[in-house]
Amino acid sequence: MRNELLTRRGFLNAVAGITGTLMCSKLWATDARLRFIWWGSPERAKLTQQALDLFTTANPGIDIDTEFLDWLDYWQRFVSLVAIRQTPDLIQMDYRYLRLYAGHGVLLPLDKYLGNELDIGSFGQHNIDSCRVDGTLYGVNLGINSTALIIDSESWASAGVQPPTFGTTWDSFSDKCEAFAKGNRQQNLYASPDASGTAIAFENWLRQRGRGLYTSEGSLNFEIDDAVEWFSYWAKIRAFGGCVPADIQMLDKHSIETSVLVLGYAAMDFAHSNMLSNYQQRINKSLDITAFPTTAGGQPGHYYKPSQMLSVAASSQWPDLAVELANFLVTSPEAVKILGVDRGIPASPDLRGLLSSQLSAVDRKTINYINNLTQYVDPLPPTPPQGAGEIAITIQAVGHEIAFNQLTPKLGGEKLVRMAKEILSKT
Repeated sequence: MRNELLTRRGFLNAVAGITGTLMCSKLWATDARLRFIWWGSPERAKLTQQALDLFTTANPGIDIDTEFLDWLDYWQRFVSLVAIRQTPDLIQMDYRYLRLYAGHGVLLPLDKYLGNELDIGSFGQHNIDSCRVDGTLYGVNLGINSTALIIDSESWASAGVQPPTFGTTWDSFSDKCEAFAKGNRQQNLYASPDASGTAIAFENWLRQRGRGLYTSEGSLNFEIDDAVEWFSYWAKIRAFGGCVPADIQMLDKHSIETSVLVLGYAAMDFAHSNMLSNYQQRINKSLDITAFPTTAGGQPGHYYKPSQMLSVAASSQWPDLAVELANFLVTSPEAVKILGVDRGIPASPDLRGLLSSQLSAVDRKTINYINNLTQYVDPLPPTPPQGAGEIAITIQAVGHEIAFNQLTPKLGGEKLVRMAKEILSKT
């Protein structure tokens, strides 16, 4: 069960010996060529290219080479490019990996551009600061989002069960999955994916208990008992057929195309709010969106986060131009209209208002979800430590091992905490 997502050790080995030489140039009026890489669907690529065409049309002499991949392939490709000193100028960056790449000199500090080439004051200080590491800005907020359940309400109705909604507790969620298993008449369809190995679901559950994945100092913020309880919860749901079995869950490769909801095996998915539109484009039934389950008497588990960021390579030959392109994509009314809410809700209230007249019914569901989530939201957690990506892989791998009965929930919880601490000790 080998997972191809980037590991911290793989990154450190790949970039060993690389020096972060910063090349600055103010003279980019002609014959400048930028490289821009991102992850996402073909639909995202189409929208992004339309916005880039606006920029190059307005700036003759500038070319932009683009590359996009799905989530898993993206990080393998990106670390390879870093290792051979071909880091793209403009990079779509994830909050989970921001500290890793900033800490190793891959990303350009952006504070000196604020108020000039980077005119994002309207985003609000919280949305600007969400892209900082230790006080230094390394990313431009592409949009805000939060985790969300994407619901196939039609399948729930066919099973005679009300789907989860705002305020549904984890106990009630389990009961609903069991009722779905009893009432469903569709072959190979289950209420839920097996989210035991899904880091965003585990994190939300932990936050409701006053914990989290990591402390502000970058150490582990949960114990063995927490992990055992989490894995036991999903083992119970698996036992009564409330979530997909292990062999089906293995089909999910962290892309929308391979989601068990899109593949037709589950009536919901644990995802992010900005993904609703892409799910809807692949499913010929109306989808809904709601919050993750809650803990009775617990704390809010959700938080608003930068859905993605734009970062600039410290080694870019054209850093000023790359910053101007990033600024264009997030502040130009024309570009914002094209990109819509595919990468999240615009951080600027003015730009959100600009989109209101063109939004589809699905996009309005996304914005309404973000607006209605307020009481379930607590502050953004600390920037994840450098080993966060590898730990997310470990959570998934241990979840798979338990689902395949290779480990008990108790042994799985012990293994997860042991391996996570080992990973963090090497950062």
